[in-house]
Amino acid sequence: RAFVMLGDEEQAFQWLEKTVEERNVFPLLINSDPFYDRLRPDSRFEDLLRRIGLPTDENAHGRTTNEVKNEIVETKATTDSTAQSQTSESSIAAVVKNQKDIFTIGLIIFLLAAVGFGFYFWSAKKAASSAGGKKSLAVLPFVNASQDPNAEYLSDGITESVINNLSQLANLRVMSRNSAFRFKNNQSDTRNIAAQLGVETLVTGDIKQLSDKFVINVRLIDASDDSQIWGNQYVKTTADVIAAQNEIAQAVAQNLRLKLTSSEQQKLGKNYTENVEAYELYLKGRFHVFKLTPPEVYKGISYFEQAIEIDPNYTLAYAGLAEAYIVLSGEILPTEFLPKAKAAAQKAIEIDDRLAEGHTALGLTIFWYDWDWSAAENQFKRALELNPNYADAHLGYANLLSNTGRHAEALAEIKRARELDPLFPFVNAFEGQFLLHAGQTDEALARLQKSFELEPNFWMPHLFASSAYIKKGMYAEAIAEARKARELAPFLTIATAYGSYALAKSGKQAEARAELESLLKLSTTRFVPPYHIALIYNGLGERDKTIAWLERGFQQHDPKMAFLKVEPKWNNLRSDPRFVEIIKRMNLE
Repeated sequence: RAFVMLGDEEQAFQWLEKTVEERNVFPLLINSDPFYDRLRPDSRFEDLLRRIGLPTDENAHGRTTNEVKNEIVETKATTDSTAQSQTSESSIAAVVKNQKDIFTIGLIIFLLAAVGFGFYFWSAKKAASSAGGKKSLAVLPFVNASQDPNAEYLSDGITESVINNLSQLANLRVMSRNSAFRFKNNQSDTRNIAAQLGVETLVTGDIKQLSDKFVINVRLIDASDDSQIWGNQYVKTTADVIAAQNEIAQAVAQNLRLKLTSSEQQKLGKNYTENVEAYELYLKGRFHVFKLTPPEVYKGISYFEQAIEIDPNYTLAYAGLAEAYIVLSGEILPTEFLPKAKAAAQKAIEIDDRLAEGHTALGLTIFWYDWDWSAAENQFKRALELNPNYADAHLGYANLLSNTGRHAEALAEIKRARELDPLFPFVNAFEGQFLLHAGQTDEALARLQKSFELEPNFWMPHLFASSAYIKKGMYAEAIAEARKARELAPFLTIATAYGSYALAKSGKQAEARAELESLLKLSTTRFVPPYHIALIYNGLGERDKTIAWLERGFQQHDPKMAFLKVEPKWNNLRSDPRFVEIIKRMNLE
């Protein structure tokens, strides 16, 4: 319909062909809607009518509503045996789905249910079948139908915005972006995707830019039988694209028959900026930050800063800026970025206290930099109160609980994160680490194996497996895993530290000292976390130097110091008064 409106008849026929091949009900409108009259002179129009069983003369055009209703009554009498317990509309829908020779019935349903609302279709049967329980859904990455790499940020950004909007609803379990985006380039088997994600329904879509307009096609799919619950096409100008994400989220909630509170309704309709340029800059920032390499994260920071310059009250841009600084803080001097992250997060909350992303980012900066465990916990709790489906908040809170020795709570919290983000190897890897710190070493290795299966070339599970093997005294395996982690992420000095610790413990002290010297030399040109150097000295049995480097880590606010309470590699120091004093100053006693 959008292509007809834009005068692109070739594209219009291509989409009609596609919907006929998919046995969709949408083409059934074409012979009754005068909007399509401009296509009639083309021979392909008559061919389409024949293929879907519609009359090719003018008699079918412009039937009255009463005639349509009469046809429904006649049709119902012939289809009761096919759908004994369904409502009349659901019965007809089932027949349309399974019997090609009565496609005309789809037109009748469509006229009754959706005339005047564009391409809008819903099934009461599908919504009712999952009523009463907490529904589950994944929004798969919208396809960039423009085939323009420069437009990828928009298709990804609108997908993420829809995910974030829907995840605020208490009665809906929404898969995190990280797991959903694993299917960015392969969405052919929706049943299998839904099974992997553990959801009942999927949202799929595509976006195409035509001059100054965007055509967005969205579908809500019942994963149990791959049927379409609802679908719609949005044609938006650039100025209206911000509203599209809210309209999509609202339509999905409506067609899932969710009972929304007034607060939730407001959340779904909220625009965080009215400035289209700021919005596009924000989407570009997210697009680059999610690549997770320092150069790309720096690009993301630049885009966030530009968005804020245009709209100083754009709270999501401040939250994105805070998250980007946090991503950079691991191997860069903490005083350079974490205070900036905290300031950006505080600004986000100052503008909008109901932004879960802002509270999560602030919680992370307080956790890693201020070491104020109670204040950080309050921020994570507030974030989860606002958005119970926010996997990042569950993960951050689980990390805090684990590092402060509340292991049972930590494992429960990381399980919630995994339920929302089952295919993200990062979450599975951290669960392995938390199991290790809880004293469940074999269980930790089993969970890390799940992470390997998801992404064999991800450095983090190899690093944590190295730590688990150190705990078991299996130093050869520990060294191998640390070297694999280092190979995959050569910029991370933690892999060198773990490998060197294992070398020292296995009696290969000369090799360990050589690795130590390389880190000490590197520390003269860039920041190396003092915690990492202290680990190697501890493996070598040099207590004084170990304590000296831990003291330096305290002074420099090295985020890794937050692991002192639970990391088994420090167990030999727990009776040393100097170590105990550091633990007390960090409020970890």
